[in-house]
Amino acid sequence: MPLIRSILHLLLMTVTVIPWAIAVLLAAPFLSSTQIYWMCAGWLRVAVSGGTAILGIRNRVTGMENLPTGQTSACVLLVKHQSTWETFSMVTLMPHPLAYVFKKELLYVPFFGWAMGRMDMIHIDRSKRTEAFSKVAEQGRRLMSQGVWVIMFPEGTRIARGQQGVYKSGGTRLAIETGAPVIPVAVTSAKCWPRKAFIKRPGIVDISIGKPISSLGRKPDELMREVQTWIEAEMRRLDPEAYAHEGATALVKG
Repeated sequence: MPLIRSILHLLLMTVTVIPWAIAVLLAAPFLSSTQIYWMCAGWLRVAVSGGTAILGIRNRVTGMENLPTGQTSACVLLVKHQSTWETFSMVTLMPHPLAYVFKKELLYVPFFGWAMGRMDMIHIDRSKRTEAFSKVAEQGRRLMSQGVWVIMFPEGTRIARGQQGVYKSGGTRLAIETGAPVIPVAVTSAKCWPRKAFIKRPGIVDISIGKPISSLGRKPDELMREVQTWIEAEMRRLDPEAYAHEGATALVKG
């Protein structure tokens, strides 16, 4: 049954993304960047709603009250990254448009990438790190002044359930450059949608939104350590089963 459900959900996304992307490409010259964003967000809602209806994956969100209020309030969302699920879900949950920081190669993915290219987001060349951050800072400042929130995955890639990646300070550097607060977010999506897995399982994905952390007067590495500490502690609280091996390892060493 999980295999059949996974195939059906993939078919849903494949069949709907093509006409949706074509519609975006045709409409883009006549729409504002905000209108294009919400048009693309509509397809992500289909993918997430389909994930709930077909795959049986449901989001349980806590901490929405920690998000900034105000039409132009800025923030940098730093999110635990375990699967594609949170990439789609965050757009459907957040009250503000989001600007993802992503590698430019994604723009070449047929239909999906082509539509992304019409959105006002931050695509970078990872081989040119200095230029890449300058672009992130410049565009991030402009977007946040318009009420768009920048979202980044500080570990840089999807991390397997129960594991911890290397937290990079690009997100906190951006927050410090712009004076925006950081919002840490823990996500347990790998319980249902494991990294690089085709077969998905029904269940609840916890999305926990932490309190904003001021970036004023902070140093990037020190601020990122605080973000990392909160996210990883929250991951262990939300999904203790995934980190049971840490206790066993501690017992062996003891």
